Amino acid sequence: MTLNIAIIGAGIAGITAARTLVKAGHHVHVFEKSPGAGGRMSTRDTNFGTFDHGAQYFTVRDPRFSLAIQAVPGTTEICRPWSANAVRVLDPLGHVFEAARSTKDAHFVAKPGMNALVRHWAAPLGKAITYNTLVNRLARGTKGLWTVHTEHREVTGFDHVLLAIPCIQAENLLKASGKEAANHQWLKAMDAVDVAPCWTMMLAFPKATQPNLHIGPQWNAARSIHHRIAWLTRESSKPGRGKVERWTVQANSAWSAEHISDTEARVKAKLLRAFAELTGIRAEPAFAEMHCWLYAKTTKPLGVSHQYNPANGLGTCGDWHLGHRVEDAFVSGLELALSVCQSANRL
Repeated sequence: MTLNIAIIGAGIAGITAARTLVKAGHHVHVFEKSPGAGGRMSTRDTNFGTFDHGAQYFTVRDPRFSLAIQAVPGTTEICRPWSANAVRVLDPLGHVFEAARSTKDAHFVAKPGMNALVRHWAAPLGKAITYNTLVNRLARGTKGLWTVHTEHREVTGFDHVLLAIPCIQAENLLKASGKEAANHQWLKAMDAVDVAPCWTMMLAFPKATQPNLHIGPQWNAARSIHHRIAWLTRESSKPGRGKVERWTVQANSAWSAEHISDTEARVKAKLLRAFAELTGIRAEPAFAEMHCWLYAKTTKPLGVSHQYNPANGLGTCGDWHLGHRVEDAFVSGLELALSVCQSANRL
């Protein structure tokens, strides 16, 4: 049986689910509130170059993820290895107390930015994706078909609706959609999921790109136990990123939560001081911009790869089901789509 399926969210989970369902012969329509695909695999374009201000890299552990990268034309050219194995670990004063750590996991980034992988996979879907569209309610009609209510219009005739959005957003959408959608067991389970916020700062030092001029530490990425900063990356160290000295700085979860209501200016000032303490870079950046991720890192996942109710056609997927890795989002979207396909084959 061929199904008409709405997917809310065009991150890697939603796009993976969409591609899998289309390949199985189903019709999909993806609704995305942002201007493009990517989710937290986001890249900020600036006059000084790009910043991966969401996910910093990804690993490939699941053989199905490896197969997708190898099998989808053009993907291997986009996914490039990055020497994140040389990540340093810093004490609160910026001193290295753990050098390069050995790990079996290769680290990859997408070129020219992290969003390139999701956008490449989304491209064949074409007009099946509607961008800049926020879904605020779902409604099920007497014939069992779902209507997707957006800010500006209603789109009806869907057999299934799959939510590939952060846990809290999915929970709120289900609650706003009435008794048909508000599955008590799902909501109770989702209530236990914990996803932490993250303040992210992007810095550019174009004068440091002059010949024989180098500022800051010799390492390109570091984890930190500083009370404000958890992660620092020299963006120009990644493949295909350009030579302008650029840094992405991510605050730790506890500090981000404590300062979630602060103004960007206040957070920027505090993180700039911490950045100088950790790196020794005290020059004034030519560019300094902030981004606040409200749902950045899953600290307590749902514990199952997806939720799916074939009786009413609703499902949820996303990294928060399994963890916080890019690969978790891929596996979640894939396994939800496979469950839908198996259910459709039984009809």
